[in-house]
Amino acid sequence: MKQVGIILGIVVVAVAVFIFVNKSYYPSIPIENLSAKEVIEKLKESDNKVVEIAVEDDTIWYFTRSENEGISIADEKIKQMISSNGWEFKEKDGAGLFFKKDGERLLATTQMWTEKYVLIKIQSKFK
Repeated sequence: MKQVGIILGIVVVAVAVFIFVNKSYYPSIPIENLSAKEVIEKLKESDNKVVEIAVEDDTIWYFTRSENEGISIADEKIKQMISSNGWEFKEKDGAGLFFKKDGERLLATTQMWTEKYVLIKIQSKFK
């Protein structure tokens, strides 16, 4: 009986280590073939505060840290990044940030992924 308790303890520790190492405790990313661990590592390895994580059809996905200040700090990072490409910020409506350049509109949407990270979805005409 004592051996069963030891084996069960080892299994519980092994599962806990697996979950921690693979960042399985994070919610899933809404992008196919991309794990939470890959996205977080990409941000940690980058010198940029906002990193591109995927391109899907007419959408570019970015990822940033919220610095524990909620979505507003992420909004400011996005405004800086998009404005540096010549787009002018016009307004924020809900989770959408609207920009304008040469008569064209650009939409960037934000989504709190966890309390520390934000997912950003921008139309590909941004680049």
